[in-house]
Formats: sequence, structure tokens, C-alpha cells
Amino acid sequence: MSGTTMVVMIVLISVGFGVIYDMYQKHLKFKERTMKFNQQNSEENTELRNKVATLEERIQVLEKIVTDEGFQVSQEINKL
Repeated sequence: MSGTTMVVMIVLISVGFGVIYDMYQKHLKFKERTMKFNQQNSEENTELRNKVATLEERIQVLEKIVTDEGFQVSQEINKL
């Protein structure tokens, strides 16, 4: 193997490892952003689940009020 070939091989290997290292760094940054995004979504999902639970409780109370006999009698009186 001649000296020129060795120099070319060393340069190619160095550049190749540099490119691979840069790709790895970008992958780590992407993974970090993805984890932050997932954490924000998790917090938002928890908040939305709490709101849905609260709304379901309110709907149950409203259903009880509407199906109560006193409410129906009150509605009939108001119609008169």
C-alpha cells in the first residue's frame, strides 16, 4: 500500500467517523426534544382527563335534577 493510499484512507475514515458522530449528536438532540414533547403531552392529557371527570360528575348531577319528579312537576306548573 502506497503512502498516498494510506493518507486517503485515513482521511476517509476520519471524515466518516466525523459524519457518524454528527449524526449521533443530532439523534440525541431529537430524542431529547421528543421526550420533552411527550412530557408536555402527558401533563396536558392528565389535565384534560381531570376536566372530563369533572364534567361527567356535573352531567350526572344534571341528569338527577332533570329526572327528579319535583322538577317535572315544576315544569308542568310553569307551562300553565
